[in-house]
Amino acid sequence: MGKAADLSEFDRGQIVMARRLGTSITETARLVGCSRSAVVSIHAKWINDGDGISSGRQGVGRPRVVKEKGRRRLSRLVKQNRCQTVAQLTTQYNAGPSPSVSEHSVQLTLLDMGLCNRRPTRVPLLTKRHRQLRLQWAREHREWTMD
Repeated sequence: MGKAADLSEFDRGQIVMARRLGTSITETARLVGCSRSAVVSIHAKWINDGDGISSGRQGVGRPRVVKEKGRRRLSRLVKQNRCQTVAQLTTQYNAGPSPSVSEHSVQLTLLDMGLCNRRPTRVPLLTKRHRQLRLQWAREHREWTMD
């Protein structure tokens, strides 16, 4: 049996609608699959506040140091020069009006945004001879099938 805090928005809406249609508390709890006390509390909150459907839970954990505006600014700094190190990005970010953050925070924010470091692989370039040999091989095997 689910508690009131564990119910989804859809389940909360079902509870409110079932109670508005005259379904009993027990029948509503059985329909949604939660406890009777959850039905009572959600319906009472909807009657009092008009808002029994939205979840009262907030995010858990420590608040982010780099807010959404800071993330956009950091993204802009990265796009200006993609070859910068995290230390250089941090000093540029801290030079602005936003509160100072550590290199570690900048690194985690960049990873969260999907911006991670990579080095392009170095491969030998194809010479004119290589191109000729590949073209010759392709012409010889043009008629090949999967059988």
